[in-house]
Amino acid sequence: MMQNDIASARRALYDDMLDLHLTPLWESLHSLVPKHPSPGYDAALWRFEDIAPLLARAGTLISAEEAVRRVLVLENPALPGSSSITHSLYAGLQLILPDEVAPAHRHTQSALRFIVQGKGAYTAVDGERTTMHPGDFILTPSWAWHDHGNPGVDGLAEPVVWLDGLDIPMTRFLSGGFAENGEAASQGVARPEGRSLAAYGFNMAPVRQLHSRASSPIFNYPYVRSREALETLRRQEEVDAWVGVKLRYINPLTGGAPMPTIGACMQLLPAGFAGLPHRSTDGTVYSVVEGSGSATIGGKRFAFAPRDTFVVPSWATLVLEAPQDVVLFSFSDRPVLEALGMLREEFLLK
Repeated sequence: MMQNDIASARRALYDDMLDLHLTPLWESLHSLVPKHPSPGYDAALWRFEDIAPLLARAGTLISAEEAVRRVLVLENPALPGSSSITHSLYAGLQLILPDEVAPAHRHTQSALRFIVQGKGAYTAVDGERTTMHPGDFILTPSWAWHDHGNPGVDGLAEPVVWLDGLDIPMTRFLSGGFAENGEAASQGVARPEGRSLAAYGFNMAPVRQLHSRASSPIFNYPYVRSREALETLRRQEEVDAWVGVKLRYINPLTGGAPMPTIGACMQLLPAGFAGLPHRSTDGTVYSVVEGSGSATIGGKRFAFAPRDTFVVPSWATLVLEAPQDVVLFSFSDRPVLEALGMLREEFLLK
């Protein structure tokens, strides 16, 4: 057949396929099974100094009751309208003002809170409250009742802001989203504050009444303890040339990630750190806890400051630099990739 005849015959074949909801794999095989990840979303950075005034304005215009959760979603520039920071993760900055309550609800989406600014607020999870401090990493597991309040501390109350991280896009892809509102704004307190940490946070666990959820029984990992661990290791061990001093949060009962779908880490980059490039298949969201520095992501440099947020796409090369001490919190979809045997990392020399 002549080339024109072949092209015409192919078009006719494809048109006939459409009536039966069929498509030819050979036309899309290379994009469906690429040689390396092509995430389809961008590296990006959100400056807290730009976002804070907008959060404050939202606080004057939208009540906590009206908003349910007063959050500015960090939407990836390449994914407009998706409420997603990566294809599998959601991130947003939430504000709660003094004397407000974000009412109790629960949902199948797993969530984390990383406290960015302010103190005096609390999160309650399944009947236990924990007071929030900057740098604390707090879990609200799938289908766990949770609410937030801001009564202040020692007679003083101030606005509190935290970074929300959820597996909303993942849950949406699996069509597994359910939610339920509580009957009261605040759930009843059934256990004293600190009970979960006391029971599970000291390399011990109760002999009876073990935690039955897939997530960690610890739902507040205090920053003061994380920071102390990083500082001790910085003094005692050689600093990793790619990531500095980096620790992952774990479920103490399993040694795995705190939640089945979201992993989290804290790392310290000592002053003068000039990291080597590395990359991984987990898309990762970073929150800057202390210090200023830069992240070069896929060849594009982003200068960051405390409380900024940035995202590193899957398989994008990351180089971190810190002229002063820098502490970074991060979360990603790593547990899912590990469970599926799809996690891949490379630590490059240049």
